[in-house]
Amino acid sequence: MHRFFVDKEQIQGDTIEIVGKDTNHIKDVLRLKKDDIIEISSGGRVYICKIIKFDNKKVITKIIKSFQGKHESPIHIALYQGIAKGDKMDYLIQKVTEIGVKEIYPIITNRTIVKIKNKKKEQSKLDRWRAIAEEAAKQSKRDFIPKVQNIMSFKEMLDKLEGEKNIIVPYEMEKSISFKDILNNIEGEKINLIIGPEGGFEREEIQLLKSVGGQSITLGSRILRTETAGLVASTIILYELGDLGVMK
Repeated sequence: MHRFFVDKEQIQGDTIEIVGKDTNHIKDVLRLKKDDIIEISSGGRVYICKIIKFDNKKVITKIIKSFQGKHESPIHIALYQGIAKGDKMDYLIQKVTEIGVKEIYPIITNRTIVKIKNKKKEQSKLDRWRAIAEEAAKQSKRDFIPKVQNIMSFKEMLDKLEGEKNIIVPYEMEKSISFKDILNNIEGEKINLIIGPEGGFEREEIQLLKSVGGQSITLGSRILRTETAGLVASTIILYELGDLGVMK
């Protein structure tokens, strides 16, 4: 069953209106018809709906039943990801959305190869990344679309992390502290996962992260690409602490 996301304002009584690009997708790509059944998610609640009308730029549906969504992990991963070049960032956002990451912060560090020099290019990237997250959330039956936040500088990230707990920093120079060591002492349900760009973090950046409570850890003896590290680290966290791989 196809899933779509709407804002709460689109729910009126026992009907839900689908607008925007999803309208054309329903009509021209999926070729759904009147009386077809779809799922609609809004604010974590899932609505099973029947299409009752195609009206110009809207698809109008009638609610058959609703229930609280059950597809979200209890663990809140905020992934601070050094921006990767080319389509690597697209891949990362798609995959971490599928497994359950809830926030993605694209970060510019000293070794970030991608340089975004104007607001127009920045907004274009954000629009694409957010569209990728939405499509991945639909495909994986998420109850929420992960938030792809605005691009941050390293300094802005440090400011935001001030006072946060559970700041985990995979670092290739760390040899002794493993993920398991850290996950055994996690407090609360939110984890801030910090991933460097191609080339990794500079030593000074690691020291600055440690100054706000960051804990460097090793992901093992092999060096992972930045897009692989973000996905692998998120998967480990969700498997060890969340519900990945567990049917309840």
